[in-house]
Amino acid sequence: MAEVAGQQVRYGQINREYGMKMFTMPPEDDGPIWMVNLMKYREKADYADGRAADISGKEADDLYAPLGPLKAIGAKPVFLADVDTQFLNDSPKWDRVGIVKYPSRRAFLEMQNRPDFKELHHHKEAGMAETIVCGCLPMPVPALPADAPTWDDVPHPPTADDPYVVVIHVIKFKNAESRKEMATYSDHAGKVAVPNGVRLAAWTEVEGTILGDGREWDQIRFNVFPSREAFMAVVFDPERLQAQAAHRETAIADTYTLITRPSIDRLYESITGEAAPYPAKS
Repeated sequence: MAEVAGQQVRYGQINREYGMKMFTMPPEDDGPIWMVNLMKYREKADYADGRAADISGKEADDLYAPLGPLKAIGAKPVFLADVDTQFLNDSPKWDRVGIVKYPSRRAFLEMQNRPDFKELHHHKEAGMAETIVCGCLPMPVPALPADAPTWDDVPHPPTADDPYVVVIHVIKFKNAESRKEMATYSDHAGKVAVPNGVRLAAWTEVEGTILGDGREWDQIRFNVFPSREAFMAVVFDPERLQAQAAHRETAIADTYTLITRPSIDRLYESITGEAAPYPAKS
């Protein structure tokens, strides 16, 4: 078991090398970091002290939600979404994705020892079956063409039954050259995605995985589509499928693709300081 906030936890392995890198980073080099959390819940909460708890793992995690400690250190939740559909990798089946923007790496580490955080942590330990927590930094994203259609003019606009989705790609490349292959794939896929209304909320480089199952990741990308139907139209487009076989599949060693439904979405704003180019939820 790993130790978090001075407690033994069952939901992941601590990457102590990355933790030490974060802790020893000179203050002048430290700064904002986006901690991306992939979460799989227990079907039923299981408290370490043996208490009876007739709640789900997700409900236990909702009790954990450390909004007070986060506010005290200047951190902000900027994204929270339930997973609608998962592709390309079956295990584990993720339930939710959350992102917190911390003012610095040291702030993230120092929060783990706050008494008000420790008081809440047992709820997370009871509810969480598995998690991956990656420290991420924004990377440049391709600009949309000037004639990109508005969501009113795409084939599958958002509706009350099928509102916008954020598609999350968690990526491990095979090698350094694979990034070029992925860039080629992205160019081809963009030709299909843009007419279907894609917006780019964020592409991030993974600086390190502080908690997980021992795997390391390279990038996490957040692409927004006006509806699930719009994204699926891109998925099954013949041109994109050809590019996937020629470039994406040769570039990627491991990946998750998650269609998510956000309840909080301030990710784009948290990076750029500007309003999102889509009707993001706050």
